[in-house]
Amino acid sequence: MAGIIRVTLFKIPVKENQAKLLDLYRTLAASAKKDGKPYILSLNAGHAYEDQRSQGYTVAAKSEFSTLEDMKYYDDACEAHQTLKAGLKSLGVEGVMTVYFPPAVVSIL
Repeated sequence: MAGIIRVTLFKIPVKENQAKLLDLYRTLAASAKKDGKPYILSLNAGHAYEDQRSQGYTVAAKSEFSTLEDMKYYDDACEAHQTLKAGLKSLGVEGVMTVYFPPAVVSIL
């Protein structure tokens, strides 16, 4: 079970650029390593449904990490994540929101 869940939302108005971000996440999922091994427990990313509650956010990503240390590595040292962040610069991003938390309630079918 994940020790830290991270949710990131992006405001990217151009659909083609949203698709490019998802391609960056596909690359990240295949290449993110720590000490030569995969360390992201799970990664889900996709287009948000157009809905008033989305508040303009168009792409959402959820990552799960074993520890806060792993998430901090992701932010500061992971080459795959650095590549994703560099790729964002050309996608017309109008806003990013990230939250992370230890799960307090878990329900799995």
